[in-house]
Amino acid sequence: MRAVVIREFGPPRVLEPAEVAEPVPGQDDVVIEVELANVTFVETQVRAGRPPHPSMLPALPAILGNGVGGTVAGTGRRVVASLNGTGGYAERAAVPAARLIEIPDGVAMRDAVALLADGRTALSLAARAELRAGDTVLVEAAAGGVGTLLVQLARNAGARVVALAGQPRKLALARDLGADLTVNYRQDDWAEQVRTAVGHVDVVFDGVGGEVGLAAFGLLGPKGRYCQFGMASGSFAPVTAELAEARQVSVRRGAPASAGELLALAREALAEAAAGRIRPVIGQESHLAEAAAAHAAIEARETIGKTLLTVPH
Repeated sequence: MRAVVIREFGPPRVLEPAEVAEPVPGQDDVVIEVELANVTFVETQVRAGRPPHPSMLPALPAILGNGVGGTVAGTGRRVVASLNGTGGYAERAAVPAARLIEIPDGVAMRDAVALLADGRTALSLAARAELRAGDTVLVEAAAGGVGTLLVQLARNAGARVVALAGQPRKLALARDLGADLTVNYRQDDWAEQVRTAVGHVDVVFDGVGGEVGLAAFGLLGPKGRYCQFGMASGSFAPVTAELAEARQVSVRRGAPASAGELLALAREALAEAAAGRIRPVIGQESHLAEAAAAHAAIEARETIGKTLLTVPH
């Protein structure tokens, strides 16, 4: 079957289209005829050999891709599934039957795939932050896959939303999704712009890390809630427990979720989409063989929303 293989860690070009053996399902597995594969920022870090944690590096050669959507072979059932880190950039994937998630009626498969990882992440973050009506919520990377959903969830909770992004079209997208204030974090005085417009904020969703994340942390008022979910800058913000205590801010770190909890969150995200309360933003779709170009675009910050790979049959 056709797949995209990585034989060494490095730049996007190490992702190479190849013919590989068919997946061999175990006793409790099924085979999915993959139609769409999810592409995440973390996968670009894994490909480069610099994941958030060394345990995320697969043995090589490998097929990257943690989330897929398609039909169960021989049944036509529309499903999405997580693959425990590898195997998604391929025409077919073997997955434990218990990990299948049925796609609700009225939800397009591409939307379901886009929500598989980002939806559960956004819902988990929103719950961790205990969003309340009247909160002022700052969302970094607000035009990304998770960020676009956090803007919507905060708006749905009755919060005032401040969205950070680095390009005019990304700021425009955040406004379309309901952000009350949009600020370009590439401007040197962005933090002061936020402070002047809204004063202190109650919640920060930090998907950038580094100096941007630290500056956003500095905008929190007493009893503020700080939630990290990414390191697009290359490193997490240097927020220590002592710094948080001095500012009377709580750092809301997520406990490792069980497989059952992850499934429940993914199903909840699909239910929210079916009810029309959230929608994923899919900014790019590339063919499977163009996975390297998709990774390069994500790393160059040229993308908005979600990036998917289409798998022709």
